[in-house]
Amino acid sequence: MYKAIVFAGTTEGYELCRFLAENQVSVLGCVATEYGTKSLTETRYLHVQAKRLDQKEMEELFEKEKPFLVLDGTHPYAAEVTVNIQKACEKTGVSYVRVIRGKGESQKAVYVESTEAAAEYLKNTEGNVLLTTGSKELKIFTEVPGYEKRLFARVLSLPSVIDTCRELGFEGKNLIAMQGPFSRELNEAMLRQYDCRYLVTKDSGKAGGFMEKLQAAASCHAVPVIIGRPLKEEGITLGEAFFLLKEKFSLSIKPHVTLLGIGMGTKETLTIQGRNAVEKADLIIGAKRMVDGVRLPHQAVFYEYRSDEIMEYIQNHPEYREVVIALSGDVGFYSGAKKLLTLLGPKTEVICGISSVVYFMAKIGLSWDDAKIVSAHGKVCNLVSMIRFHKKVFAILGTAKGTAELAGKLTEYGMGEVLLYVGENLSYQNEKIFVKKAKDLTDYEGDSLSVVCAYHENAEIFPSTHGLADEEFIRGKAPMTKAEVRTVSLSKLGLKADSICYDVGAGTGSVSVEMALRTLEGKVYAVEKKEDALALLQENKKKFALDHMEIIAGTAPEALKDLPAPTHAFIGGSSGNLKEIIYLLLEKNRNVRMVINCITLETVSEALECIRELKAENENISWETEIVQLGVSRSKSIGRYHMMMGENPIYIITIQAAF
Repeated sequence: MYKAIVFAGTTEGYELCRFLAENQVSVLGCVATEYGTKSLTETRYLHVQAKRLDQKEMEELFEKEKPFLVLDGTHPYAAEVTVNIQKACEKTGVSYVRVIRGKGESQKAVYVESTEAAAEYLKNTEGNVLLTTGSKELKIFTEVPGYEKRLFARVLSLPSVIDTCRELGFEGKNLIAMQGPFSRELNEAMLRQYDCRYLVTKDSGKAGGFMEKLQAAASCHAVPVIIGRPLKEEGITLGEAFFLLKEKFSLSIKPHVTLLGIGMGTKETLTIQGRNAVEKADLIIGAKRMVDGVRLPHQAVFYEYRSDEIMEYIQNHPEYREVVIALSGDVGFYSGAKKLLTLLGPKTEVICGISSVVYFMAKIGLSWDDAKIVSAHGKVCNLVSMIRFHKKVFAILGTAKGTAELAGKLTEYGMGEVLLYVGENLSYQNEKIFVKKAKDLTDYEGDSLSVVCAYHENAEIFPSTHGLADEEFIRGKAPMTKAEVRTVSLSKLGLKADSICYDVGAGTGSVSVEMALRTLEGKVYAVEKKEDALALLQENKKKFALDHMEIIAGTAPEALKDLPAPTHAFIGGSSGNLKEIIYLLLEKNRNVRMVINCITLETVSEALECIRELKAENENISWETEIVQLGVSRSKSIGRYHMMMGENPIYIITIQAAF
């Protein structure tokens, strides 16, 4: 006994069989021919029967198996079969359910009212066309541009017919003279042989092999252009059928979700695997540009890019069994796929796409294996420093003024000769790709959908350690932390590439500069109160092209209050406010790592007192503290001799709460 019998022959019928079997409901799938069995694989719960049944045979089958219900998923034009199933169910008292395609889902079919309308439709399409409407109205199709090469006419093999076709311009491989009937397999072979994307046919019914044409078109992903009115049916959609089966057999419906990288956005950059996923989908989810770039006519869509909202929608709409989430470019390249995968789980299918870096670099003829690849879309990105130290930098921008802003900064920092390859609306009809020097693009306003590749022929080699020579800095009368002290202090700070750093009492900015060189993905705030020192800070920032180093004029701790929480802080000058500065830093981030330079014993004493108070006030917290006294001597030439000249000794104090 089978709990359900499905009359298949269509995608809907096959899907119903698979759904029931996957949910361990015994089902008999009935198809008319052996060909239909190729779309179904028998399992423990699914058996397939290939045989044409009349009404009486159906009644006998229902009496024998006593199914809970019969699902009719036969082709819309197999009207006689549907009538037989209905009558057999009525006589045997078995529940009958007709499953039809949702609106607009009929194999992407296009319905037109006349041959003239079919020709008019084809004028606005691309790709080869198989004409199966005969020779009498063939002249109308000569109005289609390029018809001699695009259109393949299948006509009767009569000399008079062939002569007429040749006079119209149909000859050679574009003229197929054959006598029907034509099987599904033969129709498929012709569509594939001539790489046809469209099949033009009249609604000729069973005698004209109409169903075989539609089946072949579906198999070859060709669009049927049907001359005649669409068939009107009554029944429930596949999604509604899943709901019904869920209630009938107490099933749990888990949709198959695919994260799809759609490429640049047009169908031309969608992979074949991606196209197949879209064609199978019941629902397409994603931002409007992405969804509209791949969706099929009348396909269910949900415009949304936020992960949590996407998850909620999928959970609240179990009628969708095949869900595709469309993501721009490639799923592994600055994509929302990362968060979605954590929410959806490991069974989610992931299909890669053509990323913007692959597409664009191919367009401009540059390799990308040696390029620095980043995204500045919706976030702060230190492109200037990256371009300074890399010959090639590819970046996703995301604003109309992004190119001009980058060009302006490069010019300001002395890199106006850098070449900027700019790409906008990649793959679309209004695609724009060009190259200019940065200094020539400072006023450019383009499209927000843009990328850039900076080519810096004279890129510098990135320093692997800190400890720049004192002579490298622009100096004035402002105090400067010497190279040896700077080296030890920064080593004690233990900076990371994305650290958020304060340099309190920055002076000329030697520590700020070295911090910024070590934190190209982070941010440095150089805090200074003296006017002459602020001017030097600005000059050194420009010299070293450190766009992510921000100069803050003011006295700590007041000047620090509105800044983002730091991960690291260097205190080189406190103006007598050391305790207040330390407590404010800890208020912003309890785990901040602080390094203090003390020249006077009074400052050392104040720092030690702060440490004692912190430990007393936070007995449950373990504190990492270290004090290093550093004495540096440098040689000085006096005549034929080198004398060692001592610098002022300095205390380097490290403080951090260990959580």
